[in-house]
Amino acid sequence: MFRNFKLVPNIIFGRGCFAQLDEIIEPRRENSNAWAVFVVDEVFKGKDLEGRIPLHDKDMLLWVNVDDEPKTAYVDRLTLEVKDHADALPCAVIGIGGGSSMDLAKSISLMLTNEGSSTLYQGWDLIQNPAVYHAAVPTLSGTGAEVSRTAVLTGPEKKLGLNSDYTVFDQVVLDPELTADVPKEQHFYTGMDCYIHCIESLQGTYLNEFSKAYGEKSLDLCRQVFLDQHPDSADKLMMASFFGGMSIAYSQVGACHALSYGLSFVLGTHHGVGCCITFDVLEEYYPEGVKEFRTMMDKCGVDIPRGLTKDLSQGDIETMITVALGLDPLWENCLGKDWKSVMTRDKARSLFLRM
Repeated sequence: MFRNFKLVPNIIFGRGCFAQLDEIIEPRRENSNAWAVFVVDEVFKGKDLEGRIPLHDKDMLLWVNVDDEPKTAYVDRLTLEVKDHADALPCAVIGIGGGSSMDLAKSISLMLTNEGSSTLYQGWDLIQNPAVYHAAVPTLSGTGAEVSRTAVLTGPEKKLGLNSDYTVFDQVVLDPELTADVPKEQHFYTGMDCYIHCIESLQGTYLNEFSKAYGEKSLDLCRQVFLDQHPDSADKLMMASFFGGMSIAYSQVGACHALSYGLSFVLGTHHGVGCCITFDVLEEYYPEGVKEFRTMMDKCGVDIPRGLTKDLSQGDIETMITVALGLDPLWENCLGKDWKSVMTRDKARSLFLRM
């Protein structure tokens, strides 16, 4: 049985296209009571971007904190705030920011139409009802959150996404100008998330020509950005992010993302840097990719954190292992159907202890 997955139906790309956001949302405002909620990373408070958000009188500007990766409890609280804003549901939810802000926007749009806590929907295809119309405006490039069918959330027991066709954005606004002021380290970490998506997809057992076509192009763009330091790097990385997300849409990520989920669940490590920390110990599985990653790291003058797990308790390490090994599709893509005989708890423990 072939998978029939949903794509983002509307995409606009180009420097300055953020100015068209109001025009894009306008058809959703079907009557005078219609209102939208803008889910925006609070880092933009008082910045130029805040003044450019096309707020109407009844709209809600919801500032979100992404110092920590999105948690189910935070999603539930934000959803209640949105519900309390008006008697009717918003006509649109627009996420503006990096991967975490976009995942929060996805999650809120889903939880407005699905009852109960978001913890009930962590998994694959558990969402029952279509989301409120939702759009993304990425201000970072690399996560692929703008195109993925996942909103990654950390719950009380696991880190696992709301994986659903209903999660996919209805509209994406790709404006490379919005990434101009990203700090060097953050630019590298989110860019490497994209690079690692491609390596895991292209070397996975789920690989097919659809995934390969997108993955190879994304990988080429990443190399132009991080090895050649191309003058159009912002535009290229934004497209690499989109293509990288498309590559894993019809395949899967692998060992790095599985282990990074365990690391993040216990230590709260942000996704991009967590993937870098994890990938750096996976030369056994991705030898050429890890070698090139280290070259990119040297060329960009970035040094990843090390020694994070040396003082952790045995209980914390065991929790990391349990979370990581609970992501069966990722391991099958990396190691095949017999992956459990290869990635044992002892093997996973040895990898975590190197971080």
